[in-house]
Amino acid sequence: MSEALPHDEAAFRHRNVPYYTQWGSREWVLPIVEHDADPCEDPDWQRCGFDDPERYRFWASRLCGLTCLESALDFWRIAHPTRAALLDAALAHGVYRMRDDGGVDGLIYRPFADWVQRTFAIDVDVLPDAPLRDLAGSIGEDAMTIVSVSPEIRYPERPNNARGGHLILLHGRNDDGVWFHNPSGVAPHQADVYLPFDTMERFYARRGMVLKRRPA
Repeated sequence: MSEALPHDEAAFRHRNVPYYTQWGSREWVLPIVEHDADPCEDPDWQRCGFDDPERYRFWASRLCGLTCLESALDFWRIAHPTRAALLDAALAHGVYRMRDDGGVDGLIYRPFADWVQRTFAIDVDVLPDAPLRDLAGSIGEDAMTIVSVSPEIRYPERPNNARGGHLILLHGRNDDGVWFHNPSGVAPHQADVYLPFDTMERFYARRGMVLKRRPA
């Protein structure tokens, strides 16, 4: 369900957008990101279609963008394979690129947009330098946005040292701020989080993408 909120023409929010973490279950995010717990100790680690523990350990922490995409696809009832299979397709389309040092360059916006547009009933606008309010203003009946923020946003009350490096899904906005899902968030700043623009700006890297569902 989506709705314009009363008494505020600039307010719009998608309700009941499915929330997923980059790992198996939301309860395991805290021990994984704060205490270096083994992600495969989570009984639900295979939920996203992985069967190789080492591959899962390597990729789960890097799949914030695909997790955001999965939430949007499920909200719009657009069929898709498991996250592990989405990763295979994304790799085949250059969305992630392996480096010689064993690291990964990704998620790379342009290949991601091209792949998603060819594969699903979604158009993707890439905005490499945009004010946060502009991206938030794009949220509407058939649109949500993915934006780059620092992973430190999981603790918005603390000072941060960086901008960017992590992707979250914005699914609502009003004059003062936005609602979002954070795939690596820690409760209470995990699902359906609301933060004012002034707080969000500290973490925001001025880039993102608008996902637009095509008319049926």
